[in-house]
Amino acid sequence: MNTTILISGFGGQGVLSMGKILAYGALMEGKQVTWMPAYGPEQRGGTANVTVIVGDERIASPIQSTFDVVVALNQPSVNMFQSKVKPGGLLIYEKDGVNDAPTRNDISIYKIDAIDRAAAMNNPKVFNMVVLGALLKASPIISTDGLQRSLTKSLPERYHHLIPANMEAVKEGAQAISANS
Repeated sequence: MNTTILISGFGGQGVLSMGKILAYGALMEGKQVTWMPAYGPEQRGGTANVTVIVGDERIASPIQSTFDVVVALNQPSVNMFQSKVKPGGLLIYEKDGVNDAPTRNDISIYKIDAIDRAAAMNNPKVFNMVVLGALLKASPIISTDGLQRSLTKSLPERYHHLIPANMEAVKEGAQAISANS
């Protein structure tokens, strides 16, 4: 079975990096993977999203119209993609970036306070890893070991000293996710 994931937000939030890390982790675990980024010419501050498909079956196409999991880090992403979550699917959103919470009743909806968690860690740069931790708690697509190996593969060696902080942020994200009421 394959799982289709869309992560969306503003450029600079680490959207594409999250997708890349997730894809590398799945590869490290021997899974079938596609990674397809999409972003505007402005990148930082503009819209960005990435589609990742992970599974044990051959992937026919990286282009999807509906998704099993959507992560929306801002209001435009919720507005654009909440209708693209398959019935029975999962939507995760950043509570500080979304004023009008998603309202569908045929999917599971979770919110995360990733901005606050990263700030509490005195490291706003781990925001995307907090989000990734929440995603992996709600939908364990890859293991923690696969994620750590992915960071080793995807980060340049000069940044490997940051892997423990990133893994700590993943743990924070797993604790930060909560069901929408």
